[in-house]
Amino acid sequence: MKFTITCFLLLLSCYHLSFLGPCNGNQINNLEKLIKSRKSESPPRGESWSTELDFNEENDFSPQYIIGSQEGLMEADKIETLPGQPKGVDFDQYAGYVTVDAKAGRALFYYFVESPHNSSTKPLVLWLNGGPGCSSIGFGAMEELGPFRVNTNGKTLYRNKYAWNNVANVIFLESPAGVGFSYSNRSSDYSDVGDKMTAEDNYIFLVNWLERYPQYKRRAFYITGESYAGHYVPQLAYTILAKNQKAKQTIINLKGIAIGNAWIDDNIGTKGIYEYYWTHALNSDETHAGINKYCDFVTGNYSSICQQYQSQGESEIGNINVYDIYAPLCNTLAISSGSGSVENFDPCSDEYVGSYLNLAEVQVALHANPTQWAGCTSVGWRDSPTTILPTIKQLMASGIRVWIYSGDTDARVPVTSSRFSINALKIPVEKAWRPWYSRSEVGGFVVDYRGVTLVTVRGAGHTVPSYQPERAFTMISSFIRGKFASSEE
Repeated sequence: MKFTITCFLLLLSCYHLSFLGPCNGNQINNLEKLIKSRKSESPPRGESWSTELDFNEENDFSPQYIIGSQEGLMEADKIETLPGQPKGVDFDQYAGYVTVDAKAGRALFYYFVESPHNSSTKPLVLWLNGGPGCSSIGFGAMEELGPFRVNTNGKTLYRNKYAWNNVANVIFLESPAGVGFSYSNRSSDYSDVGDKMTAEDNYIFLVNWLERYPQYKRRAFYITGESYAGHYVPQLAYTILAKNQKAKQTIINLKGIAIGNAWIDDNIGTKGIYEYYWTHALNSDETHAGINKYCDFVTGNYSSICQQYQSQGESEIGNINVYDIYAPLCNTLAISSGSGSVENFDPCSDEYVGSYLNLAEVQVALHANPTQWAGCTSVGWRDSPTTILPTIKQLMASGIRVWIYSGDTDARVPVTSSRFSINALKIPVEKAWRPWYSRSEVGGFVVDYRGVTLVTVRGAGHTVPSYQPERAFTMISSFIRGKFASSEE
């Protein structure tokens, strides 16, 4: 399969969702559409999402964000058991809807798993997948860091011993409306959405969710995610800090963010892609030289000859899994009926998850509306800054923990893009590049800059916990702790 120059990232594959329109089998359609739209007659607004934390806006935090009584809804959202789940489940799990706009009838769907170990003392973590338009439950919960994976039969589950709820209580949020089980009764919410609306809805979701689960109101809170969540996560963190400041109290006790293989800056990210291709023997010397000579990655105004070389670079990589360049492709003829293995990620997992989440009994158990669930959907994106670096810089200055982590076998949003993005901030190194360890093996590398930490995860693709679950677990445990254990360094 050949990729166009605008097919920059995303996560895995998607299914058809009739009322939102189809998306193709490798899930790069969503971001390709967004990037292409920047050159259209009506491009999405691309100005910086924020230039400063303006705490003097009129809309201070007030009860207007609380939408209806949340009393009794936590108990109603508790999942008795998921169909096909393994025996011995020792933690509570919940799922349901939180209304974020009563007038529009817009509600976001979540899946929440508490820790089986001292959940009352563990922090709260929110996970967001990217796209834009891809499901945090289908990918994050069912293929990456959640407590279960789906067997090849698409009907039963097996335990993920490296699930992140071993060290935190984890919320998986499907956002914006139109993604997964989330919905709106106003059709324009599917065609007129963007970064700002998504951040606002995610914030309103959290405020109402904390009313529903008041025991978590003062709990240490972290936001994590990957891919286009390189926009979602910093923007939501920014919104939380601004609202807390305006309210003159801690509404949400945000402690830090961690974004994986994150799309942060269009031009820098694109430069990183082609640099990765060449350094990993995916492109010819001639193509690499042409791209460096004719492409202006500062302005992003690519000449026709630049585009020719970029297209040539995409065609040269051939039909490989760009999300993990050393992993096999999914061959549906080779699907077996055996049980899955957490240690060996199955490239056909999208198909098993799609089958499972479309079972009527699964949707009933999740308290979801009857839905033709899809891993990704086509949402109309109206605002998206070309860079999120100004927002990240503000978060660094706020003092919260900021980690950018990267699986080093991902060619779609590669580690080179993350390194180039951090270098663009021109900040000093405080603790030099060094290996970190997981089970006495090098799990990756880490370097601490002033205000941000870069972490690589060795042998991991775009969805880091899918390909290297144990190393990803060591990484997130260290993030919550604030550093890698000294014995590992």
